[in-house]
Amino acid sequence: MLKARLITLLWAMVPVVELRGAIPRGVSLGLDYPEAFMFAFIGNLIPIPFIILFVRKIFAWLRTKSEWLNTIVKRLEAKAEKNREKVERHEFWGLVLLVAIPLPGTGAWTGALVAAMMDMQLKRAMPAIILGVLIAGIIVTALTFGVGTLL
Repeated sequence: MLKARLITLLWAMVPVVELRGAIPRGVSLGLDYPEAFMFAFIGNLIPIPFIILFVRKIFAWLRTKSEWLNTIVKRLEAKAEKNREKVERHEFWGLVLLVAIPLPGTGAWTGALVAAMMDMQLKRAMPAIILGVLIAGIIVTALTFGVGTLL
């Protein structure tokens, strides 16, 4: 079971996959729903403070390394900018909703990126992201449990 817990935790740390892929993966590896939720929740949150605190410095450094990396940075910044208005307009709840909706292009990584691009302080962004991840986790767990009971 240690291996299943570790895999679930690590999957949740991966951008795009995040918690919405880690919960079903954890369940498929034999974890019960609460345990899969817990390890995915924790794993999804581990990279967030680092993104908020360091992504702008990392982006600045990447821009100097190659045009290809600069293009990737520009795409990520454009993605953050696309979501920025929603977050600015609704502040805390805008960030919660951006993170909570378990669809492509949303999630903790996107929320952290938007928060970083807005120069949001960690102490202001983290509670909203934590609440968003919690909501997304409940949704994904309910969907996973629902699908699991149908099979």
